[in-house]
Amino acid sequence: MIGKLKGFVDSIGDDWIILDVAGVGYEVTCSSRTLTSLPATGQPVTLTIETHVREDHIRLFGFGSEVERSWFRLLQGVQGVGAKVALAILGTLSPQDLANAVALQDKAQFTQAPGVGPKVAQRIVSELKDRIPALLSIGATGQSISIIATAENGSTAAIDAVSALTNLGYNSSDASAAIAHAAANAGDAAQAEDLIRLGLKELSR
Repeated sequence: MIGKLKGFVDSIGDDWIILDVAGVGYEVTCSSRTLTSLPATGQPVTLTIETHVREDHIRLFGFGSEVERSWFRLLQGVQGVGAKVALAILGTLSPQDLANAVALQDKAQFTQAPGVGPKVAQRIVSELKDRIPALLSIGATGQSISIIATAENGSTAAIDAVSALTNLGYNSSDASAAIAHAAANAGDAAQAEDLIRLGLKELSR
């Protein structure tokens, strides 16, 4: 299976890119968010790849990061969400927005994506709420990535706060939701201890 492609942008379509890898052009389907982040034609680019093999075709899906590919896989585990809908969701919401929406059980965020109605949105937030913590620390280069409420400067305060609450005995989904609420109220500059304090208040309600 192909897991990553590194080459040059040959051409870009509505939902695909032709990636020139050592003279071989690979057609890779991408979300609108990934496409808009690509460099100009002729420039180098590396994409994380998800390979789908079917009886009648092999299809490559490309992502700018490992966390995006992980969400792509996770979303397709929900009934009614196939590859097309998963890409539409990823084109509408960033990984951080996705995590926040699931943690806060905010199905309205998902209905913004083409092809996602209220019933599918409800299934997404319901079925994925207990799986968010598994995505708290993944990345193509091994660095920690908070997809719940990471500040733009790369702070790991949210990860530390969730870990602290789970160590206190709260289940991971409740801790994630509480810290998501806390981070939304406290802002990007909040430290782990601030988020823990606010998260405990949220859990005591």
